[in-house]
Amino acid sequence: MTGEGGLDTAVRRLALALDALDAAVERRREADRNEDTLAAQVQLLGADRARLADKLDAEAALARELREANRDVAERLDRAIVEVQAVLGEGE
Repeated sequence: MTGEGGLDTAVRRLALALDALDAAVERRREADRNEDTLAAQVQLLGADRARLADKLDAEAALARELREANRDVAERLDRAIVEVQAVLGEGE
């Protein structure tokens, strides 16, 4: 391959190499876009997790308060029942 034939072959090979390079660059750009999308999703999931953890903590605190209130009401009812029974027993 000499002269013009060799030059045509070299030009074709260069064009193929440039096409391959363009395709590789496009694949890399797509991978970078996907990576950016995934990073944004991970960040959103982290924020969601933090929000849900805060909500869970608040609900757990409320549950503790309700258990304490329930216990207090049960004790008061027990005392009231004893007092009512004592009053009724004294009247007989």
